[in-house]
Amino acid sequence: MTSNRHNEAVLDAARDCVLAYGVRRTTLTDVARRAGVSRMTIYRHWPDVRTLVADLMTREWMRVIAELDLSEPVGAVVEGVRRLREHPLWRKIVDADPELLLPYLLNRRGASQDAVLDLLEAALGDPRRARAVLLAAQSFLLSAPTMLGPVTLDDLDAELTAMLEAYLG
Repeated sequence: MTSNRHNEAVLDAARDCVLAYGVRRTTLTDVARRAGVSRMTIYRHWPDVRTLVADLMTREWMRVIAELDLSEPVGAVVEGVRRLREHPLWRKIVDADPELLLPYLLNRRGASQDAVLDLLEAALGDPRRARAVLLAAQSFLLSAPTMLGPVTLDDLDAELTAMLEAYLG
């Protein structure tokens, strides 16, 4: 039997609930109702909404990463930042529940960060550079909106490109 922990219908329902209500206002009961499964089915695999949302974020961010061409790491990183910045789930979390991101910035890496590191290490051949590139990309993803005016997001993406090209040479 396949684990519901990777049940696409449940993750889709969670995404819909988070987009509609935000993380704090989403309940596992809402997700179960939307997915057409019992509450106990959800509770058996996800003890709380944050655990479910963590799995949802991993799925959504990995879908973005899977579409990138890492044969050109600089372009892939900048495009990944751009796509994540525009992703509806990312926007909702940043706008409504930004504290959800703090553990992944201050205390520990998440599953998607580990997966990105694996891809960057393979593409760059150096774990130190992979980590530095991920840190730079995260800062442009998270903080770019605070740096707008007179520059645009496109201007900042061009600066991220120039910075990564100079660093990765």
